[in-house]
Amino acid sequence: MQDIIKIHQEDNVAVALRPIARGETLDIGGLSVTTLEEIPQGHKVAVKPVKAGESIIKYGFRIGNAKEDIAPGQWIHVHNIKTALGDLLTYDYEPAGTALKETEHAFFDGFRRTDGRAGVRNELWIIPTVGCVNSIAQALEKSARCLIGGSLEDVVSFPHPYGCSQMGDDQEHTRTILADLIHHPNAGGVLVLGLGCENSNIPVLKEYIGEYDEERVKFLQCQDVEDEMEAAMALLEELAVYAKGFTREKIDASELVIGMKCGGSDGLSGITANPVVGGFSDILISKGGTTILTEVPEMFGAETILMNRCETPELFHKTVDLINDFKNYFTSHNQTIYENPSPGNKKGGISTLEDKSLGCTQKSGSAPVKGILSYGQRVSAKGLNLLSAPGNDLVASTALAASGAQIVLFTTGRGTPFASPVPTVKISSNSSLAGKKHNWIDFNAGRMVEDKSREELAEELFAYVLSVASGRKVKAEEAGFHDMAIFKQGVTL
Repeated sequence: MQDIIKIHQEDNVAVALRPIARGETLDIGGLSVTTLEEIPQGHKVAVKPVKAGESIIKYGFRIGNAKEDIAPGQWIHVHNIKTALGDLLTYDYEPAGTALKETEHAFFDGFRRTDGRAGVRNELWIIPTVGCVNSIAQALEKSARCLIGGSLEDVVSFPHPYGCSQMGDDQEHTRTILADLIHHPNAGGVLVLGLGCENSNIPVLKEYIGEYDEERVKFLQCQDVEDEMEAAMALLEELAVYAKGFTREKIDASELVIGMKCGGSDGLSGITANPVVGGFSDILISKGGTTILTEVPEMFGAETILMNRCETPELFHKTVDLINDFKNYFTSHNQTIYENPSPGNKKGGISTLEDKSLGCTQKSGSAPVKGILSYGQRVSAKGLNLLSAPGNDLVASTALAASGAQIVLFTTGRGTPFASPVPTVKISSNSSLAGKKHNWIDFNAGRMVEDKSREELAEELFAYVLSVASGRKVKAEEAGFHDMAIFKQGVTL
């Protein structure tokens, strides 16, 4: 195992791959550096002198400015580095993206829906229109588990606190996300469970759903029936019969849509897990598939990399709006744009938002940007897409599923047990986490600094994703976890 890594030849810092004691002498890219203090795993050490006000360089880009003079061997963290980011910026389009070479076809065993789309799960979903019926939805999930069998794999309810007492964009977001989930191909059948007096009631929601298969989607308004549990179970039994008519069949991997998200990041996330996911993304796209990158606030400081990979000037301008609209969202609520990274990120070695963002965007690989999606918009462009959603893990992962991702890849250095509406693959940035939280972690990218290359791990991850798409359960599914969260921005009545 390596002791330390200098990521880019222009960097003036290196990252410790193990805890390094004070006084150790290290060979860093041909330079002999003696540590002047203890350097925790995932944290940065100066490899060159840096004067106060000068740039700290990591990944070949500035991650902030030095607050004071820094000598080689010093620990570099929040005490001596600060962000160099400003507020709204202007950008110039300098195209840098190159198309990936096509590679041979790959396949998974999935479910072909009547609308032509492919699912990787065959489940019954119970979707409340309003939080008032959450308890009924959860009770139905338990009662309907007796229907599981054959090709029907699970029954899942998705409680949420919204659907009423909302205004403006919040109400639109709720209706859009619920409609997206109703259409999701991982659901073989859907029961839409309403109350009757809510703002987002079933007749209103149907306008957002549009055309649907009446055998696949059923509706129940609880105020209209004497016994909502009895009425709902009758509908679920019908849906189960319909869903069991689907069986797995061979489907080309070009029909996979994979969401990419990170959370609880540490100093190794941008060195191991995120680059491995970036390698995976390039592999899938080379086979005609689609990936979606989100969490816009964690693009700040690395946005020009993505902007310049946009395939067209139109996409470039949409990406500029994507970034600046989110900055305006922060300032409109009188919040600091760069109030990031989190305490856990800092403990893991991430010092500034630029540091975090440059690591975060490693998940995008090297493919050109082919599409920009607004929150709740379903993906249509093959290849790499950018989606407008916040950094919050549950909100962003739900947004990825709503946009059409059948699976979400979630990288983490600290660990988290949460799930999303679709299989959520947890990828650890370090082997320590993978060993400690083996009940959470599905794939260990920490091996990249031990005995595996990025390319080898990306191929392993691609094979693993195909197995998940073919029915292999991830750890969160084994635990019975399914979560969803909707983006709330405004007033609650």
